[in-house]
Amino acid sequence: MYKVGVIGPHSSVERIIHIGKEYEHTMEFVAYPYRDFHETESIVRKHNQNVDVWLFSGQISYMTAMKALNSEEKLVYIQHTESDIYKSLLHMGYYQNEFLNRVSIDEITTSHLEQALQQIDIEPKEMYIKTFDINSSTQELIDFHLELWKSGKTKGAITCFEAVYLGLKEAGVPTYRISTTDMEIRQALRILAERTRTFYYKDTQISVQIIEMEHFDKITEKAKSSYHLQYFEMKVKETLLRYCENLDGSLMEKGNGRYVIFSSRGAIEREIKVLQETIAQLAEESDHSVAVGIGYGVTVHSAEINAQRAIQLSKERAEHGIVIIQEDGTMIQSAGEEEELRYSYRFDDKELIDKLKDVKISVKNYHKVAALIRRMNWNDFTIKDLAAHLYWDERNARRFMVSLCEVDLAEYAGEEACSTRGRPSKRYRLK
Repeated sequence: MYKVGVIGPHSSVERIIHIGKEYEHTMEFVAYPYRDFHETESIVRKHNQNVDVWLFSGQISYMTAMKALNSEEKLVYIQHTESDIYKSLLHMGYYQNEFLNRVSIDEITTSHLEQALQQIDIEPKEMYIKTFDINSSTQELIDFHLELWKSGKTKGAITCFEAVYLGLKEAGVPTYRISTTDMEIRQALRILAERTRTFYYKDTQISVQIIEMEHFDKITEKAKSSYHLQYFEMKVKETLLRYCENLDGSLMEKGNGRYVIFSSRGAIEREIKVLQETIAQLAEESDHSVAVGIGYGVTVHSAEINAQRAIQLSKERAEHGIVIIQEDGTMIQSAGEEEELRYSYRFDDKELIDKLKDVKISVKNYHKVAALIRRMNWNDFTIKDLAAHLYWDERNARRFMVSLCEVDLAEYAGEEACSTRGRPSKRYRLK
């Protein structure tokens, strides 16, 4: 059974979980209500490892979580449609005798509201609209509606937020809330059910983890006797067995500080934080870094090949960290960390491949840089930026960018103002 964390205001979470009882044989719903949507960030960071998927009552909390987790893989939100807007307008028309007139509305985009109004072919009069995003505050939206109402420009307000609705009601403003219908909740739950089938497929995929203690020969040399070395190896094995127990996996000792763990992909992804803690503990006990390579595949053979590639990449990186190679060729560096980087080492764009070959740049490194730029949301960047985030030597980073410029895959974007002595840094962008 998959655990679903439901995030939204209290009333919405209660409705979702009530309707979700139709799926109680396949999904367990756990309530994570908030008073303000900004609380979403702390909720998902704290409880992400406790659920298989997140379901959000609206798009704004979904966007907040996506930014916090830097991924949308485990996230589903309930899309509100024109019917939600019509419902709140009808309520206002009935209770206020005002329909599309002298009203203030907050919406995530104006296009949604415009499409709804176009379909009923009615021209609104004295309608005041405020759009919001993940940086907007509840008080900002309350003030928007309240000022219009106090000045006599509106007779009521329509809002997407429970906190704004309650705040305006307390201030005496006639307020109506845009809320999702039961039909929309059921549609989201159907999507969620499909998503859990994807999780089942991942759970059935095989995972091979290779954990290797760096410079094991030095550890051997430092051991005072063969007994001390055996005690150390027993301690390492005990630590890894505890981790294996969480995965329901099996451990194989390969010798010379190398260990292989067989389990499922779903178990690995659920216990990635436990793996990080285990690796940190091993590194502290051995006083040496630990490399980790994980491979996924539909067979043991394919998973093991990917794990071998991944451990090699982990060992090549100065900071090591966990490297994962998925069955579709997606590579994940620093897995489970804030600076996690995803890119593919497979590519079928012949023109791009030929250009990279001309300047002797690997497709893998090109995709790694492109993935970093997307994650950091850079419009342009310096050689120092690139070198610092990828742990490259600045000379290699410069050669890389100059080469890309030669084959028209990147361009010079100007210079960075420099307050200290020396030449200003050049800025580049990928095309």
